[in-house]
Amino acid sequence: MSIFTPTNQIRLTNVAVVRMKKGGKRFEIACYKNKVMSWRSGAEKDLDEVLQTSTVFVNVSKGQVAKKDDLSKAFGTDDLTEICKQILAKGELQVSDKERQSQLEQMFRDIATIVAEKCVNPETKRPYTVSLIEKAMKDIHYSVKANKSTKQQALEVIRQLKESIQIQRAHMRLRFVLPAKEGKRLKEKLKPLLKVVESEDFDDQLEMVCLIDPGCYREIDELIRCETKGKGAIEVLSLKDVEEGDEKLE
Repeated sequence: MSIFTPTNQIRLTNVAVVRMKKGGKRFEIACYKNKVMSWRSGAEKDLDEVLQTSTVFVNVSKGQVAKKDDLSKAFGTDDLTEICKQILAKGELQVSDKERQSQLEQMFRDIATIVAEKCVNPETKRPYTVSLIEKAMKDIHYSVKANKSTKQQALEVIRQLKESIQIQRAHMRLRFVLPAKEGKRLKEKLKPLLKVVESEDFDDQLEMVCLIDPGCYREIDELIRCETKGKGAIEVLSLKDVEEGDEKLE
């Protein structure tokens, strides 16, 4: 038995719907679950990985496709890729209450992780733990915004936390002194963790001065301690401020 499906209807399964109201009409796009937030945060760059189809709908669950005239009037273009991008950026992701709560909790943790990676306590010149940042965020009653990227919100959190705790967005300037035997091998392992190498001196031992993100400090400290069996040294020289707008969160 064949079932007649009208040409303006498309059936999709396992779908995340992003909805936008524009020009008095409702428009929806069908996306893969978990990909919408990846696109908004910049982690996913391929639109085909996000959209199940580049079709724009009036109602995804009923499979009703939006009319071309309505799209042109509302968006000023009939380019479906461009329209999908607009809906992805500004539309509202339709999820169940349970899914939304789970998603917000995950975003809360992700924001706290970014803040902990990028900031220090200027008094101790040491990074904060993620759990301490999470507690500070709860203390100021920070409310996660589902339609903003975690990186944007991390910058917002840093600004707000400055009013309640000692926190500074900075790079740490470190000096390493490594035994010559392990120096070359260890330098290669350290490279991905370093922002800028300011100076390097290799004589009977390797001495380096460099800038790092605070979040890498513990990993570097552990690496040097384990690989040199306690013979290497690491010293925090100073903090270098990262000004607002001086550097985007990478």
